[in-house]
Amino acid sequence: MGNACRFSATFFLLVLVASVARGDPLVPALIIFGDSVVDVGNNNNLTTLIKANFLPYGRDYVTHRPTGRFCNGKLATDFTAEYLGFTTYPPAYLSPDASGRNILTGANFASAASGLYDGTAQSYSAISLTRQLSYYRDYQMKVVNMAGQARANDIFSGAIHLLSAGSSDFIQNYYINPVLRGLYSVDRFSDLLMSSYSSFIQSLYGLGARRIGVTSLPPTGCLPAAITLFGAGSNQCVERLNQDAILFNDKLNSTSQGLVQKLPGLKLVVFDIYKPLLDMIRKPSENGFFESRRACCGTGTLETSLLCNNRSVGTCSNATEYVFWDGFHPSEAANQVLAGDLLEQGFDLIS
Repeated sequence: MGNACRFSATFFLLVLVASVARGDPLVPALIIFGDSVVDVGNNNNLTTLIKANFLPYGRDYVTHRPTGRFCNGKLATDFTAEYLGFTTYPPAYLSPDASGRNILTGANFASAASGLYDGTAQSYSAISLTRQLSYYRDYQMKVVNMAGQARANDIFSGAIHLLSAGSSDFIQNYYINPVLRGLYSVDRFSDLLMSSYSSFIQSLYGLGARRIGVTSLPPTGCLPAAITLFGAGSNQCVERLNQDAILFNDKLNSTSQGLVQKLPGLKLVVFDIYKPLLDMIRKPSENGFFESRRACCGTGTLETSLLCNNRSVGTCSNATEYVFWDGFHPSEAANQVLAGDLLEQGFDLIS
């Protein structure tokens, strides 16, 4: 890293510490959309099998109780909220917590099993991205009613809007759906997802959002459940799936660059989680972990959602040693590392 980059990173951290020490969040609000990587309990209120509102989910959370987060503890976005200076996390929009002045500092619209392609969410009775956007419009009206139009506009334009989507479209839909695979090559399916993504960002922009972050796909072929389901008996990362993720991520980057050129005043950052997560998986001990092939819950090879429960045999006692909590989702310890990477990459969204 050059001296200028080192200086800017150090200066940024000093400003961050000073601001947070004063008790001022760096941005007025944090708004979250997407899938199970960022869902904090919206699916608790749905008639869907894709839930995490039971133990051992949440066992290491602040309250030691399940919240609906697909994790043993905090999500990467929880750590992000802390780093930005918030004293509370954006509440699940469908929960009783999303009421009154609580929502002035943000809300979470994410739903496990949702994706960029609305058909993915519909297959699991989750909240589609189109529906999440509809809830966001409803949210904006509530904020305007509480804060007045001028202050509300400042909140919407100053807020960081985060999107995590795409993994479910592939793992929970495309790869197991022969109809979709017959209609679309991976390349064409990725183009379809990019069309949805582009429409979503333009809709957010039209609603006043100016600071948006979107996460890349992770190395999907290295998720413990993906190795079990698609690895043909191998114990190694499924390279075909990782190549699909790289293809998708390349399209995500180029589509995002096009949107920035098209929409004046838009700050749009693509957060690369592929590389940092792959680094943890390939070199666990160098990153403070012991195990990266097996997840903590149950056998660590497949269990997720209803299959990861208090009767699951073999669940680890110390999840801090594991990169993955369940078959698809990182542990709290891995989420903390990822949140640090997001903070470094998100400099432009805060400055």
